[in-house]
Order: sequence, then C-alpha cells, then structure tokens
Amino acid sequence: MSDALYQAEILRLAKEGRGNQRLEDADGSARVDNPLCGDRVTVDLKMSDGKVSTVGHRVQGCALCEASAALIKLNAPGRSLSELEKIRQQFLDYLAGTREDNPDWTELDRFAPVRDFKSRHDCVRLPFDATVNALKDALEKNPAF
Repeated sequence: MSDALYQAEILRLAKEGRGNQRLEDADGSARVDNPLCGDRVTVDLKMSDGKVSTVGHRVQGCALCEASAALIKLNAPGRSLSELEKIRQQFLDYLAGTREDNPDWTELDRFAPVRDFKSRHDCVRLPFDATVNALKDALEKNPAF
C-alpha cells in the first residue's frame, strides 16, 4: 500500500510543507484532529479584502497530510471562503470517484493514488477542513474582512 500512496510527487510536496510555521498574528486559526490515525493540523490565516493573504500551518501527521497542507499554502492566497469551500468539495468528490475530472487546482491530481484507499481520504482532507474553519474563524472575529 505505501508504494502506491507515497509516490515521489507526494513525498516532494510533503518535504516542502515540513518547514512551515504557524503565524503569530493570524486573523483566524483552526485545529483539526483525526483520532483514528493521530493526524493533527493547525492552520493560521491572514486576511486582506475578504481573501486569504498568508497561510501558516503546523502538521503532525503523515506525508499525505503534509503534502495536502503544502498545496493549500501555495494555492489558498487570494481565495475567498466560497472559493475554498468549492475546491474542498470538488476535491472530496474527486477522491470519492464521483467526479472524474481534476478539481480546479490541477496539482490536486497528484493525490489520484489516494482514491483507491478510502481510509486515507481523511489524511488529505484534514488540511482543507482546517483551512476552511480558520477562514470562518477570521470572518467571525472580523466580518469586515
């Protein structure tokens, strides 16, 4: 199973995401845990004009979780809550096999091997959940964003 899941591109992304740090002055933050596997993701966001401007995160989890968080850090800036909720749903549908084409973020097709391992869908979903929740937290604290 690990050879099929942990392909070179996923491992490269995971490595890129490992050095990321949380933001001290975040506008919104959220932590999501997966009690089944022990993965934990904390995402911090800075906002500007209703959109994400900066992403910080800390991942205590597997390479799949780290790789997913790394892609979010690269792609979330400039996105609104509705855009992030849409891409999250598209990605979940893609993983579940109910959507055959790649989500709007084409880099997410790197997770195609995960589609066959339903038990690992949560690993790549957690950073998306934390990001959406952090954005909701920022908007709740300051609706003017």
